[in-house]
Amino acid sequence: MTPVVASPCIDVCEMDAATGWCRGCARSLQEIAGWGGAPATVQRQILDQLPARRVQLHRHGVWLGAMPANMEPQR
Repeated sequence: MTPVVASPCIDVCEMDAATGWCRGCARSLQEIAGWGGAPATVQRQILDQLPARRVQLHRHGVWLGAMPANMEPQR
């Protein structure tokens, strides 16, 4: 059985028009819609991209999620 990859969703679903990413989880609409049916390898690839997206959203002042201390953007 394939291990389940937890969704990064934090129940704050609001898309940023400039990036096309959710301001709560940093995924695109396509990634959100396909998450449940995506293979674990694809889910992990998406998860690997999220930290950089969160930093970018934070820099633009539109990130709504929490930023772990080790992910705070450089000023």
